[in-house]
Amino acid sequence: MNELSCLAKQYCQLIESADEGDIGWLRELSSLLPRLHAAVTALGAPPRSASYFNPDLDARFEQFVQLRRLLGHRDAYWMEFDVAPDEQAMSGSLADDLTDIYCELKHGLRLLEEERQPERAFDDWCCGYQEHWGQHLLDAERHLYELANRNQL
Repeated sequence: MNELSCLAKQYCQLIESADEGDIGWLRELSSLLPRLHAAVTALGAPPRSASYFNPDLDARFEQFVQLRRLLGHRDAYWMEFDVAPDEQAMSGSLADDLTDIYCELKHGLRLLEEERQPERAFDDWCCGYQEHWGQHLLDAERHLYELANRNQL
């Protein structure tokens, strides 16, 4: 396994073991995300044959609800074009970002570990990063940075 697959495994384990009584998992996640970002960026452009992964929406929603509950007040954040002064209009969600990253990484790990398709796993990660979860990764890194600066991690 290379660095990206090791980081993907660490990420998924952190998400799966997240506990509302201890936010240590969130602090670990904030230091893991930049390393994950560097590792996926090192893959370069996705091959033309790669396809975008479509997650199981029911499982994705369950994961999102669980993370949103665990994050509580740490979940919502302002996006670039949010203009309303009340928190009801905050359109960014750390739970949404973390869930989408989780679904993409978990899909690749299944391809690696269960189906023994490493090439497809890395191609799908690379394509998914370019098409979708790269923006979630950036948004999550930015929001976790802001939480850390406000001593909320």
